[in-house]
Amino acid sequence: MHPATRLTGLSPAVFLDRDGTMIEEREYLCRPEGVALYPGAGKALRQLMDAGFKLVVVTNQSGIGRGYYTEADMHRVNDRMLELLAIDGVRIEKIYFAPEAPDQPSRGRKPSPQFLFDAREELGLDLAQSCIIGDKLIDLECGWNAGVRQAILVRTGYGKKLEQSQPEAVARAWVVDDLTAAAARIAGVDHAR
Repeated sequence: MHPATRLTGLSPAVFLDRDGTMIEEREYLCRPEGVALYPGAGKALRQLMDAGFKLVVVTNQSGIGRGYYTEADMHRVNDRMLELLAIDGVRIEKIYFAPEAPDQPSRGRKPSPQFLFDAREELGLDLAQSCIIGDKLIDLECGWNAGVRQAILVRTGYGKKLEQSQPEAVARAWVVDDLTAAAARIAGVDHAR
């Protein structure tokens, strides 16, 4: 843990996108039986918890705003994901979600950093010692907009395509294969400080 974090009493966090990062990308996922964690995701998140990071999910769920599924459907999907993560002892502090479609006004829809600011206040987090992991540019931008220590692009979901199509856009990010690689790098950097 960074010495400044100990002095402030604030915790570092890892902010996580849901679809394409923690669970397999399925367009407008609305059924819990469709939830599939990426291999090693639970163990990777447990490694981050053991390294002292709080875990927070930040997800855009435009399917709600578009009328493709309900908020209750989304909660059932989230509950299934949490059940699967609990097998490895993973605890997610909170799931923040933006239900609006892209053309609707939204307080928290990524790349807005608002949910990270909310989490800072609600959970006592140190954003300057935190990281964000996602598979889209809006995930990275959300972290940069909030002033996190590091934004990380995983090659799962849409990540590999983004890395290939817009290498200049992701140049400031760490680019890794998956959550397992992201967790190893975050935990390694954290212990090296």
